[in-house]
Amino acid sequence: MDTLTHALSGALVARATAPRDARISVAARVAAGFFAGAFPDVDVVLSFVSPITYLTQHRGVTHSIILLPVLALVLAWLFARIDRGKQVSWRDYFGVCLLALGLHIAGDVITSFGTMIYAPFSNARVAWSTTFIIDLWFSGIIVAGLAAAWAWRRSRVPAVMGLAALAGYVGLQAVQHKRTIDFGERYAETGAFGGAQVSAIPRPVSPFNWLVMVTEGNRYHYANVNLVRDTMPATPGPEAGFITRLNAAYAPLKQAQWMTVHKYGPDPSERELAARVLAHPKLGFYRWFADYPALYRIDRSNPTTCVWFEDLRFTTPGRDSNNFRYGLCSERDPDDWHAFRLLD
Repeated sequence: MDTLTHALSGALVARATAPRDARISVAARVAAGFFAGAFPDVDVVLSFVSPITYLTQHRGVTHSIILLPVLALVLAWLFARIDRGKQVSWRDYFGVCLLALGLHIAGDVITSFGTMIYAPFSNARVAWSTTFIIDLWFSGIIVAGLAAAWAWRRSRVPAVMGLAALAGYVGLQAVQHKRTIDFGERYAETGAFGGAQVSAIPRPVSPFNWLVMVTEGNRYHYANVNLVRDTMPATPGPEAGFITRLNAAYAPLKQAQWMTVHKYGPDPSERELAARVLAHPKLGFYRWFADYPALYRIDRSNPTTCVWFEDLRFTTPGRDSNNFRYGLCSERDPDDWHAFRLLD
Protein backbone atom coordinates (compact mmCIF):
# COMPACT_ATOMS: atom_id res chain seq x y z
CA MET A 1 0.00 0.00 0.00
CA ASP A 2 1.01 3.59 -0.44
CA THR A 3 2.28 5.39 2.65
CA LEU A 4 -0.66 7.81 2.93
CA THR A 5 -3.14 4.93 2.99
CA HIS A 6 -1.07 3.25 5.70
CA ALA A 7 -1.05 6.45 7.75
CA LEU A 8 -4.82 6.90 7.41
CA SER A 9 -5.42 3.27 8.37
CA GLY A 10 -3.36 3.85 11.51
CA ALA A 11 -5.50 6.88 12.36
CA LEU A 12 -8.68 4.86 11.80
CA VAL A 13 -7.65 1.96 14.04
CA ALA A 14 -6.50 4.46 16.67
CA ARG A 15 -9.96 6.06 16.78
CA ALA A 16 -11.77 2.73 16.66
CA THR A 17 -9.90 1.43 19.71
CA ALA A 18 -9.78 4.63 21.79
CA PRO A 19 -10.84 3.84 25.38
CA ARG A 20 -13.11 6.26 27.25
CA ASP A 21 -10.81 6.57 30.25
CA ALA A 22 -7.52 7.09 28.39
CA ARG A 23 -5.03 9.58 29.81
CA ILE A 24 -4.26 10.88 26.33
CA SER A 25 -6.77 12.73 24.19
CA VAL A 26 -8.44 11.16 21.19
CA ALA A 27 -6.67 13.69 18.97
CA ALA A 28 -3.26 12.68 20.36
CA ARG A 29 -4.11 9.02 19.94
CA VAL A 30 -5.23 9.49 16.33
CA ALA A 31 -2.10 11.51 15.55
CA ALA A 32 0.06 8.76 17.04
CA GLY A 33 -1.79 6.16 14.98
CA PHE A 34 -1.30 8.24 11.83
CA PHE A 35 2.46 8.55 12.22
CA ALA A 36 2.97 5.01 13.52
CA GLY A 37 0.95 3.72 10.57
CA ALA A 38 3.31 5.44 8.16
CA PHE A 39 6.52 4.65 10.03
CA PRO A 40 7.53 1.29 8.45
CA ASP A 41 7.90 2.99 5.08
CA VAL A 42 10.83 4.95 6.49
CA ASP A 43 12.90 2.29 4.76
CA VAL A 44 12.33 4.25 1.54
CA VAL A 45 15.63 5.94 2.39
CA LEU A 46 17.29 2.75 1.15
CA SER A 47 16.53 3.90 -2.39
CA PHE A 48 19.23 6.55 -1.90
CA VAL A 49 21.79 3.83 -1.17
CA SER A 50 21.19 1.90 -4.39
CA PRO A 51 18.29 0.41 -6.35
CA ILE A 52 19.46 -3.10 -5.46
CA THR A 53 19.63 -2.30 -1.74
CA TYR A 54 16.10 -0.95 -1.88
CA LEU A 55 14.85 -4.00 -3.77
CA THR A 56 16.37 -6.45 -1.31
CA GLN A 57 15.68 -4.58 1.95
CA HIS A 58 12.39 -2.72 1.40
CA ARG A 59 9.61 -4.21 3.52
CA GLY A 60 12.25 -5.82 5.68
CA VAL A 61 13.04 -5.16 9.34
CA THR A 62 10.61 -2.23 9.65
CA HIS A 63 7.83 -4.58 8.50
CA SER A 64 8.76 -7.48 10.79
CA ILE A 65 6.18 -9.03 13.11
CA ILE A 66 9.09 -10.25 15.21
CA LEU A 67 10.39 -6.70 15.76
CA LEU A 68 6.88 -5.25 15.97
CA PRO A 69 6.84 -4.90 19.79
CA VAL A 70 10.28 -3.27 19.75
CA LEU A 71 9.28 -0.74 17.11
CA ALA A 72 6.04 -0.02 18.95
CA LEU A 73 7.96 0.56 22.18
CA VAL A 74 10.38 2.98 20.52
CA LEU A 75 7.57 4.97 18.91
CA ALA A 76 5.52 4.96 22.12
CA TRP A 77 8.48 6.33 24.06
CA LEU A 78 8.97 9.02 21.42
CA PHE A 79 5.31 10.08 21.45
CA ALA A 80 5.33 10.19 25.25
CA ARG A 81 8.38 12.46 25.15
CA ILE A 82 6.64 14.77 22.71
CA ASP A 83 3.54 14.80 24.93
CA ARG A 84 5.49 16.10 27.91
CA GLY A 85 2.80 18.56 28.92
CA LYS A 86 0.79 15.74 30.50
CA GLN A 87 1.52 12.99 32.96
CA VAL A 88 1.75 10.24 30.36
CA SER A 89 4.19 7.45 29.78
CA TRP A 90 5.10 5.18 26.92
CA ARG A 91 2.46 2.72 28.14
CA ASP A 92 -0.28 5.14 27.11
CA TYR A 93 0.92 5.06 23.50
CA PHE A 94 2.19 1.50 23.23
CA GLY A 95 -1.13 -0.11 22.35
CA VAL A 96 -2.03 2.29 19.56
CA CYS A 97 1.48 2.07 18.09
CA LEU A 98 1.30 -1.72 18.14
CA LEU A 99 -2.07 -1.68 16.34
CA ALA A 100 -1.06 0.90 13.73
CA LEU A 101 2.21 -0.85 12.93
CA GLY A 102 0.47 -4.21 12.76
CA LEU A 103 -2.17 -2.84 10.38
CA HIS A 104 0.58 -1.44 8.17
CA ILE A 105 2.24 -4.85 7.95
CA ALA A 106 -1.10 -6.51 7.18
CA GLY A 107 -1.81 -3.88 4.53
CA ASP A 108 1.42 -4.81 2.76
CA VAL A 109 1.02 -8.57 3.14
CA ILE A 110 -2.26 -8.50 1.18
CA THR A 111 -0.46 -7.05 -1.87
CA SER A 112 1.64 -9.03 -4.33
CA PHE A 113 4.99 -7.28 -3.69
CA GLY A 114 5.98 -9.48 -0.77
CA THR A 115 6.77 -8.54 2.83
CA MET A 116 9.59 -9.99 4.95
CA ILE A 117 7.52 -10.38 8.10
CA TYR A 118 10.07 -12.72 9.70
CA ALA A 119 13.05 -10.38 9.28
CA PRO A 120 15.83 -10.32 10.38
CA PHE A 121 15.77 -14.13 10.81
CA SER A 122 14.38 -14.87 7.36
CA ASN A 123 14.09 -12.97 4.08
CA ALA A 124 11.10 -15.03 2.95
CA ARG A 125 8.54 -12.72 1.37
CA VAL A 126 4.89 -13.28 2.27
CA ALA A 127 2.31 -12.04 -0.25
CA TRP A 128 -1.37 -12.93 -0.18
CA SER A 129 -2.01 -11.07 -3.46
CA THR A 130 -5.60 -10.07 -2.73
CA THR A 131 -5.23 -6.32 -3.13
CA PHE A 132 -3.51 -4.07 -5.64
CA ILE A 133 -0.73 -1.96 -4.18
CA ILE A 134 -2.65 1.29 -4.81
CA ASP A 135 -6.34 0.48 -4.38
CA LEU A 136 -8.62 3.52 -4.51
CA TRP A 137 -11.55 1.55 -3.11
CA PHE A 138 -9.47 0.36 -0.16
CA SER A 139 -8.23 3.89 0.52
CA GLY A 140 -11.72 5.32 0.00
CA ILE A 141 -13.22 3.09 2.68
CA ILE A 142 -10.61 4.34 5.15
CA VAL A 143 -11.27 7.97 4.24
CA ALA A 144 -15.02 7.44 4.57
CA GLY A 145 -14.53 5.84 7.97
CA LEU A 146 -12.41 8.76 9.17
CA ALA A 147 -14.91 11.29 7.80
CA ALA A 148 -17.75 9.55 9.64
CA ALA A 149 -15.64 9.39 12.79
CA TRP A 150 -15.08 13.14 12.51
CA ALA A 151 -18.78 13.87 11.96
CA TRP A 152 -19.76 11.74 14.98
CA ARG A 153 -16.64 12.31 17.01
CA ARG A 154 -18.22 11.50 20.37
CA SER A 155 -18.53 7.87 19.31
CA ARG A 156 -16.01 5.37 18.06
CA VAL A 157 -18.72 3.33 16.31
CA PRO A 158 -18.17 4.97 12.87
CA ALA A 159 -14.48 4.10 12.99
CA VAL A 160 -15.26 0.52 14.03
CA MET A 161 -17.73 0.26 11.15
CA GLY A 162 -15.05 1.62 8.80
CA LEU A 163 -12.62 -1.10 9.88
CA ALA A 164 -15.33 -3.73 9.49
CA ALA A 165 -16.08 -2.50 5.97
CA LEU A 166 -12.37 -2.62 5.16
CA ALA A 167 -12.10 -6.20 6.36
CA GLY A 168 -15.20 -7.10 4.34
CA TYR A 169 -13.71 -5.53 1.22
CA VAL A 170 -10.49 -7.54 1.55
CA GLY A 171 -12.61 -10.63 2.12
CA LEU A 172 -14.43 -9.91 -1.16
CA GLN A 173 -11.07 -9.63 -2.90
CA ALA A 174 -9.98 -12.96 -1.43
CA VAL A 175 -13.07 -14.58 -2.95
CA GLN A 176 -12.24 -13.04 -6.34
CA HIS A 177 -8.66 -14.29 -5.98
CA LYS A 178 -9.97 -17.84 -5.58
CA ARG A 179 -12.28 -17.44 -8.60
CA THR A 180 -9.35 -16.30 -10.72
CA ILE A 181 -7.23 -19.26 -9.61
CA ASP A 182 -10.07 -21.62 -10.55
CA PHE A 183 -10.30 -20.01 -14.00
CA GLY A 184 -6.56 -20.43 -14.53
CA GLU A 185 -6.65 -24.06 -13.44
CA ARG A 186 -9.39 -24.80 -15.97
CA TYR A 187 -7.25 -23.22 -18.69
CA ALA A 188 -4.23 -25.28 -17.62
CA GLU A 189 -6.30 -28.46 -17.75
CA THR A 190 -7.61 -27.57 -21.20
CA GLY A 191 -4.08 -26.94 -22.47
CA ALA A 192 -2.80 -30.12 -20.80
CA PHE A 193 0.00 -28.20 -19.10
CA GLY A 194 1.48 -30.86 -16.89
CA GLY A 195 2.72 -29.59 -13.53
CA ALA A 196 1.65 -26.01 -14.28
CA GLN A 197 1.44 -23.54 -11.42
CA VAL A 198 -1.49 -21.12 -11.38
CA SER A 199 -1.55 -17.78 -9.58
CA ALA A 200 -3.69 -14.66 -9.54
CA ILE A 201 -2.44 -11.09 -9.18
CA PRO A 202 -4.74 -8.13 -8.41
CA ARG A 203 -4.82 -5.32 -10.93
CA PRO A 204 -5.76 -1.63 -10.59
CA VAL A 205 -9.10 0.22 -10.76
CA SER A 206 -11.47 -2.61 -9.79
CA PRO A 207 -11.46 -5.54 -7.34
CA PHE A 208 -12.69 -7.61 -10.30
CA ASN A 209 -9.63 -6.89 -12.49
CA TRP A 210 -7.03 -9.66 -12.30
CA LEU A 211 -3.96 -11.04 -13.98
CA VAL A 212 -4.15 -14.84 -14.12
CA MET A 213 -0.79 -16.50 -14.58
CA VAL A 214 -0.11 -20.10 -15.60
CA THR A 215 3.56 -21.07 -15.32
CA GLU A 216 4.56 -24.08 -17.41
CA GLY A 217 8.27 -24.83 -17.32
CA ASN A 218 10.03 -21.85 -18.95
CA ARG A 219 6.82 -20.43 -20.39
CA TYR A 220 4.24 -18.10 -18.89
CA HIS A 221 0.65 -18.07 -20.09
CA TYR A 222 -1.29 -15.08 -18.81
CA ALA A 223 -4.50 -13.15 -19.37
CA ASN A 224 -5.93 -9.91 -18.02
CA VAL A 225 -9.52 -10.58 -17.02
CA ASN A 226 -12.50 -8.94 -15.37
CA LEU A 227 -14.63 -11.39 -13.39
CA VAL A 228 -18.00 -9.62 -13.77
CA ARG A 229 -17.97 -8.18 -17.29
CA ASP A 230 -20.18 -9.61 -20.00
CA THR A 231 -18.69 -7.69 -22.92
CA MET A 232 -15.33 -6.21 -23.76
CA PRO A 233 -15.26 -2.43 -23.22
CA ALA A 234 -14.69 -0.18 -26.19
CA THR A 235 -11.11 0.70 -26.99
CA PRO A 236 -10.44 4.07 -25.31
CA GLY A 237 -9.70 6.97 -27.60
CA PRO A 238 -6.76 9.35 -27.29
CA GLU A 239 -8.84 11.68 -25.13
CA ALA A 240 -9.62 8.94 -22.57
CA GLY A 241 -8.39 9.44 -19.03
CA PHE A 242 -5.72 7.42 -17.27
CA ILE A 243 -8.19 5.35 -15.21
CA THR A 244 -10.28 4.56 -18.29
CA ARG A 245 -7.22 3.35 -20.18
CA LEU A 246 -6.14 1.15 -17.29
CA ASN A 247 -9.57 -0.38 -16.89
CA ALA A 248 -10.24 -1.09 -20.56
CA ALA A 249 -7.71 -3.90 -20.92
CA TYR A 250 -9.55 -6.47 -18.79
CA ALA A 251 -11.71 -8.86 -20.78
CA PRO A 252 -14.68 -10.98 -19.68
CA LEU A 253 -13.70 -14.54 -18.85
CA LYS A 254 -15.31 -15.86 -22.01
CA GLN A 255 -13.25 -13.46 -24.12
CA ALA A 256 -9.97 -13.84 -22.25
CA GLN A 257 -6.98 -13.27 -24.52
CA TRP A 258 -4.16 -15.54 -23.43
CA MET A 259 -0.59 -14.47 -24.10
CA THR A 260 2.46 -16.73 -23.98
CA VAL A 261 5.88 -15.43 -22.97
CA HIS A 262 9.06 -17.50 -22.92
CA LYS A 263 11.14 -16.86 -19.83
CA TYR A 264 14.28 -16.44 -21.93
CA GLY A 265 12.78 -14.54 -24.84
CA PRO A 266 11.11 -15.27 -28.18
CA ASP A 267 14.36 -15.80 -30.11
CA PRO A 268 15.75 -19.34 -29.55
CA SER A 269 19.23 -18.13 -30.52
CA GLU A 270 19.23 -15.70 -27.56
CA ARG A 271 17.92 -18.07 -24.92
CA GLU A 272 21.25 -19.59 -23.95
CA LEU A 273 22.67 -16.13 -23.16
CA ALA A 274 19.51 -15.06 -21.32
CA ALA A 275 19.48 -18.24 -19.24
CA ARG A 276 23.18 -17.85 -18.38
CA VAL A 277 22.72 -14.25 -17.29
CA LEU A 278 19.62 -14.92 -15.18
CA ALA A 279 21.48 -17.78 -13.44
CA HIS A 280 24.53 -15.56 -12.77
CA PRO A 281 25.37 -15.07 -9.07
CA LYS A 282 25.27 -11.28 -9.49
CA LEU A 283 21.61 -11.52 -10.44
CA GLY A 284 20.76 -13.72 -7.48
CA PHE A 285 18.97 -10.83 -5.77
CA TYR A 286 16.62 -10.56 -8.73
CA ARG A 287 15.88 -14.28 -8.84
CA TRP A 288 14.98 -14.00 -5.16
CA PHE A 289 12.66 -11.06 -5.79
CA ALA A 290 11.00 -11.72 -9.16
CA ASP A 291 8.14 -14.21 -9.20
CA TYR A 292 7.88 -14.20 -13.00
CA PRO A 293 11.21 -13.07 -14.48
CA ALA A 294 11.17 -12.82 -18.27
CA LEU A 295 13.66 -11.46 -20.76
CA TYR A 296 12.79 -7.87 -21.60
CA ARG A 297 15.48 -7.19 -24.20
CA ILE A 298 19.16 -7.55 -25.03
CA ASP A 299 21.11 -4.39 -25.87
CA ARG A 300 24.33 -4.64 -27.84
CA SER A 301 26.50 -1.63 -28.53
CA ASN A 302 30.15 -2.47 -29.04
CA PRO A 303 31.79 -3.29 -26.70
CA THR A 304 28.87 -3.48 -24.22
CA THR A 305 26.21 -6.16 -23.92
CA CYS A 306 23.28 -5.72 -21.51
CA VAL A 307 20.67 -8.39 -20.81
CA TRP A 308 17.53 -7.03 -19.15
CA PHE A 309 14.73 -8.86 -17.34
CA GLU A 310 11.36 -7.72 -16.05
CA ASP A 311 8.99 -9.21 -13.50
CA LEU A 312 5.64 -9.78 -15.20
CA ARG A 313 3.86 -9.04 -11.91
CA PHE A 314 4.51 -5.37 -12.53
CA THR A 315 3.64 -5.13 -16.21
CA THR A 316 0.27 -3.40 -16.32
CA PRO A 317 -1.85 -2.92 -19.47
CA GLY A 318 -2.27 0.75 -20.26
CA ARG A 319 1.17 1.61 -18.87
CA ASP A 320 4.50 1.38 -20.66
CA SER A 321 6.66 1.44 -17.56
CA ASN A 322 7.81 -1.33 -15.25
CA ASN A 323 9.74 -0.28 -12.15
CA PHE A 324 11.41 -3.65 -11.72
CA ARG A 325 13.58 -4.17 -14.79
CA TYR A 326 17.07 -5.29 -13.85
CA GLY A 327 19.89 -6.97 -15.66
CA LEU A 328 23.60 -7.46 -16.14
CA CYS A 329 25.97 -5.59 -18.44
CA SER A 330 29.40 -6.67 -19.65
CA GLU A 331 32.13 -4.76 -21.48
CA ARG A 332 34.52 -6.85 -23.60
CA ASP A 333 35.01 -9.62 -21.05
CA PRO A 334 32.02 -11.99 -21.41
CA ASP A 335 32.53 -13.19 -17.83
CA ASP A 336 32.74 -9.75 -16.19
CA TRP A 337 29.09 -8.83 -15.53
CA HIS A 338 27.70 -6.01 -13.40
CA ALA A 339 24.14 -5.54 -12.16
CA PHE A 340 22.07 -2.48 -13.05
CA ARG A 341 18.50 -1.27 -12.95
CA LEU A 342 17.00 -0.24 -16.28
CA LEU A 343 15.37 3.18 -16.01
CA ASP A 344 12.50 4.24 -18.26
